[in-house]
Order: sequence, then structure tokens, then C-alpha cells
Amino acid sequence: MNYPMSTTRVIENPVLKDRITFLKTASETGGEYLLLQVELEPGGSIMLHYHTTFTERFEVLDGQLDLIFDGQHLILRAGESALVPLRAKHRFYNASNSPVTFTTEVRPARIFEQSLRVSYGLAADGKTTRHGIAKNPLLLGLHFQLAETYLPGIPLWIQQFGGGLLAALGKLLG
Repeated sequence: MNYPMSTTRVIENPVLKDRITFLKTASETGGEYLLLQVELEPGGSIMLHYHTTFTERFEVLDGQLDLIFDGQHLILRAGESALVPLRAKHRFYNASNSPVTFTTEVRPARIFEQSLRVSYGLAADGKTTRHGIAKNPLLLGLHFQLAETYLPGIPLWIQQFGGGLLAALGKLLG
């Protein structure tokens, strides 16, 4: 895979209430992993989802992070971490009154960096729902392909086929 490096190390999502700093990009690790530092404001959250091609490790640096992980509710504090394996349904959020800072290691990196850049750009342009999902179905299809992230309750094959179809249509229409 080609891992182009953007010069922008920090991206923000006003919808999800977070800021990401790319500590190690896919191009810097040869695709082995992606390392992010995330600052999540009070009330910030990511909806329940799962990944089929990469794992995520969360480690809290400062504050408190709530992590729902295969039905368990974990509260991670500074110095604590958790590994979310393939296909594990999970979400994270900040239920406290203070920001939380944590790192996320995505292994292998795949094209998750590009996915984040696209979704954060869409959010900054006001083109996502309150959950951070693209409003335009063609952009949603493209994002599904990039993120390799899926929603529980909808069969995986439907999401993969539908996302691929929408992405192809979006590319065809420009």
C-alpha cells in the first residue's frame, strides 16, 4: 500500500468534540501501525462500531475515558489501557466534566489515517450528522470503504456490498 504523508499533524472534529494529533503515521511505520493522540472534550463520543481488519489499543494519559467493549463498561484512567480486538463491538466517550487525553494505536495502520482525514474534513464542512456520519450517501459509501468500520445490527456483507456500490457510484459521478 502507498501511505502518503500529509503535513497536517492535527485535525479537529467539532461534531465529535475531539482533536487528533498524528504521533506516528502509516508512512512513518511502514504501515505497521498508526499512533494517535486524542483530546476528547466532555460529552464527546464515538458511536458503537467494530473493525474487521485492525485492532485498537487505548491508553489514557490524562483524565478518564469510558470504553464500552463487547458489553463491558470500562473506565480507564491515566496509565491504564485496553486492547480492542478484531470484530469487538466498542465505543468510547467522555462522561466527565474535564477533557481526556489518550493515545490510540491502530494495528496494522491500513488506510485509517485517510479515513480520519476525510471524516474530519466532512465534519468541519458541516456535512455529517450529529454522530459524525456523512449525510451524503455517496460520501458515506466512500467513508465505509476507507474506514473499514462497521455498525452492529446490520449484516457485514450488506454494509460491505452497499458501501462498495455507493463508493463506486460516487467515484463514477465524480
